[in-house]
Amino acid sequence: MSLSLLFAFCLAGYLLGSLPFAVIVSRAFGLADPRSYGSGNPGATNVLRSGNKLAAALTLLGDAAKGWLAVWLALRLTSDPAAAALVGLAAFVGHVFPVFLKFKGGKGVATALGVLLGLSAPLALGAALCWLLVALSSRYSSLAAIVTALAVTVAAWLWLAEPRVAACISMLCAILVWRHEANIRKLLAGTEGRIGRK
Repeated sequence: MSLSLLFAFCLAGYLLGSLPFAVIVSRAFGLADPRSYGSGNPGATNVLRSGNKLAAALTLLGDAAKGWLAVWLALRLTSDPAAAALVGLAAFVGHVFPVFLKFKGGKGVATALGVLLGLSAPLALGAALCWLLVALSSRYSSLAAIVTALAVTVAAWLWLAEPRVAACISMLCAILVWRHEANIRKLLAGTEGRIGRK
């Protein structure tokens, strides 16, 4: 594949990832902009703090679907897992730094899961189970995301045969952990908000 074509695919993935489902769904449900309360993060966990579980679920679904769709389309068009992984990474970056929200996006947990689902269903299932286990036991979404990102990074190198795919997943996970820097400080200080708190 030519570099120009790969760039075009990555740009399309980025724009798809930039779609802010937290804002779109909140507006559709007549809720406050998720950037105006809670953590200020335009993501499913913060939408849940509005008290509307359906809106949060739809946000989660939309954010995950755009990550999966970017990878699925890239695989269909290129049949190259490494190229698809790069497009998935671009979609994730689009969610974290969306052009439609002045590059101030969410943490990317759901979108990362969608990308993983497109690349490796077993890896995505393991990530989801890891997140649920930590989230249910601690009631901290951020802690669950951080632990899962670290576990997925190790699993990608052990499980996947294509090192370029593992490298893209590692970059995705590194960005995800970095995006949780403020949450890490709050966790250490004991001031991090728990799941379900409005």
